[in-house]
Amino acid sequence: MKTEAAARQWGSTLDSVVVYAQGALCRRLARGSVPRDGKVRVAGLPRSLDPGSLRARVLGVPGVRVTEARVDVEAGTPGLATPDGLHREVERLTDEYAAALARRDRQLGLIEEVRGLKPVPPARRRDDPHRRTPVGAWLDLADFVDERLTRLHSRLAGLERTVSSVEHELDVATDRLARASTDAPSAHVPTTVCAVLTLDRPGDTGVVPGPDGLRAAGTEPEEDGEPEVEVELEYAVPGAVWVPTYRLTCRQGDSDGRLLMRASVAQRTGEDWTGVRIALATADLRRGNDLPRLRSIRLGRRQAAPAPSGWREPPAGLAGLFSGYDAAGSPPAVRAASVAAAGGPAVLPGGPVPSPAPVAAPRPVLPPSAPAPAPPSAPGYGGARPGLAPQAPSGRPAGRARSGGSSFAGAPGRPAMAAPAPGGAPAPPPPPPPVVVPPRPSGTELDYAALVLSGPDESGTHRGRLFPGAPTDPVAQEYRRRAESVASLPLPGDAVRPRESAGSFDHRFDAAARTDIPSDGTWHTVTVTEIPVGLRTEYLTVPSVEQTVYATLVLSNATDQALLAGPVEVTVDGEFLLTAALPTLAPGAVRRVGLGPAEGIRVIRRTHLNESTAGLRHNTTVLDHRVHVELANGLARPVTVEVRERIPVTSEPDVRIEERADWTAPEAGTGPENHAPGTRLWRLDLPAGATAALAGGYEIRIPTGKALVGGNRRS
Repeated sequence: MKTEAAARQWGSTLDSVVVYAQGALCRRLARGSVPRDGKVRVAGLPRSLDPGSLRARVLGVPGVRVTEARVDVEAGTPGLATPDGLHREVERLTDEYAAALARRDRQLGLIEEVRGLKPVPPARRRDDPHRRTPVGAWLDLADFVDERLTRLHSRLAGLERTVSSVEHELDVATDRLARASTDAPSAHVPTTVCAVLTLDRPGDTGVVPGPDGLRAAGTEPEEDGEPEVEVELEYAVPGAVWVPTYRLTCRQGDSDGRLLMRASVAQRTGEDWTGVRIALATADLRRGNDLPRLRSIRLGRRQAAPAPSGWREPPAGLAGLFSGYDAAGSPPAVRAASVAAAGGPAVLPGGPVPSPAPVAAPRPVLPPSAPAPAPPSAPGYGGARPGLAPQAPSGRPAGRARSGGSSFAGAPGRPAMAAPAPGGAPAPPPPPPPVVVPPRPSGTELDYAALVLSGPDESGTHRGRLFPGAPTDPVAQEYRRRAESVASLPLPGDAVRPRESAGSFDHRFDAAARTDIPSDGTWHTVTVTEIPVGLRTEYLTVPSVEQTVYATLVLSNATDQALLAGPVEVTVDGEFLLTAALPTLAPGAVRRVGLGPAEGIRVIRRTHLNESTAGLRHNTTVLDHRVHVELANGLARPVTVEVRERIPVTSEPDVRIEERADWTAPEAGTGPENHAPGTRLWRLDLPAGATAALAGGYEIRIPTGKALVGGNRRS
């Protein structure tokens, strides 16, 4: 059976992560025995988490619930710092590389020594005759040098290969170390972030000490020991982003295809996501959820100030909250400092040094009818400030005599209030109480979890009241700042952030399998799901702009889930074709994706303009435009071609436009894209190797005194 100390420290594993447009929501599972006091610590949380987002609940055990959950940071005992595997590998390869270089340099030195071998004849004296050169010795030496150099160069080639191999391994290990995960504390003293939970077991009505330790009040110790429970922790972390990517696989002539949705995910949260379930959402993790409130408007001389949200009147008896503390006096250190400041005995390490005995002040004489004054005491919260005379219940100073005679002096630094002379003017009435205006708390003051109760040593305006506590841990803020740096990563080509492509709707995509994403701040590809889409291949041409036919894929989303904008890799008949930009497809929407020019289809466009006049007085100018388009299909299969033309549009009442063609105007909101006003379409099916001719035109009738901007004769 586990000990109490071991049961209070639980390990945890990361089970699932939901990555939002920026940030992530992590879910951890922890299992362990519930101690008798219900206090457990769940370790393994990252340092960059948001403490206000921690949530905890018990799974599968009825009656056991979490009554408190908070984040705590512990400092571990510093031990011997042992390098991790990557550091050790880099150091080993560095030593091995230096040794390989040394062996190669020694081999180069041997080669230079052998290369320097040459025959040296003996010194010839003046009287010695000429000697014959021993050719055999020269040849033997040359053969020896040649054989020796051959062996040395052969060994040098092997050493060069070893140096190159070790250098490559060292470069790879150095790169891996530079790209290593940040899931490791960088401080000298290791710190651990854990969740402190308080669990309420069935039948617990409190924890009381017993003969065998702590036990629940009103219950007997359980015979089966401490129950095993599973706790789910949920918390939010910054430093995670994602963008969608796709891969489209189809075959020529098919009316459907498979769209594989993938996601590029980057995270630097400080913990590695190993074997977790990934879900991707387009929502904003930090968006506000406060409901708007419409207040009424009153007309009159004065409007009552609305009650501030979150503010409550101080409870009754707040002034006497620290009365016992004030009656006991201030702490010894504060008391000694006050005495020293007032001229009393100074406290030294050897003991207090006595000062001259003070001269006793004359005691005031009270009349027999005057009651004895109450001993002065430090005021509580809401009382008079130090330095003011204490007030009596009647509103007058407490030390003031009721009749003639002397009176108590006020507080130090304030002159004593003299009694009025007999028969004098009556005392002025007390001033009216000040109007108490309810404060308007700020956002930090309404964060109740971060408020701290001010103690008795605070100033008079803070004693016993709730105020915002100390600022957030600066170390945790630095971890969050580093985590949020992934938001500035450059996006892959044609990628669009999900918050921009989703519009005003939020979507969620669940990955089909568990995956691993290290905390290194780089993009990692995750397979999400496979979505069936309807598609058809169409060819589009706008000959008035460019006499080229383009191949397009018309995609239709028949599912109940939207497809966000992003890059799509198109594979046709098992061969990669190109990477295009997929627009956002809402459920039921149809969009067109361009595949580039179709070289097998040709288009030619010719225009003709005839200008004439009409009317009884020839007061109308008629501009007759004729358009001729010819198409030729050089492919081995029939194709569907859409030809786009345009006619002018006008808002002038005396200008008329008459069409003379069999083209059609696109219906608004029914096609895969929006068309500009004046767009006209021809749609025709071309068999393999066939040609077609299209003819159309329109007339523009304008008054003779007017003309088109830029001239009437233009295409």
